[in-house]
Amino acid sequence: VQLQASGGGLVQPGGSLRLSCAASGSIFSIPRMGWYRQTLGKQRELVAVIHSGGTTNYADSAKGRFTVSRDNAKNTVDLQMNNLKLEDTAVYYCYASVIHSFFGRSYEYWGQGTEVTVSS
Repeated sequence: VQLQASGGGLVQPGGSLRLSCAASGSIFSIPRMGWYRQTLGKQRELVAVIHSGGTTNYADSAKGRFTVSRDNAKNTVDLQMNNLKLEDTAVYYCYASVIHSFFGRSYEYWGQGTEVTVSS
């Protein structure tokens, strides 16, 4: 399975960005998809995840500003980020928990990371 992320870039504080990620390969289902982020010297942290049924989980820092959504038919997940702050600067990683067959267990996959820089 490959996760291809796009949409990062440079934005001013208060601005918006939309990240997109598409999963491809041998996929039966994807129970969870979402986004994590990491800054230098820190552990990777959850930003937002969405389950196949639509349930979402957000980091406290993302609540009210970020919206995660997915298209189950296309195996894609998006992250709409509004009112971006300096502290949102990080490398954002797409994440997917993938089941490859009907009786299979899930495996975790990560995208290559896309940089988001919030700076004036």
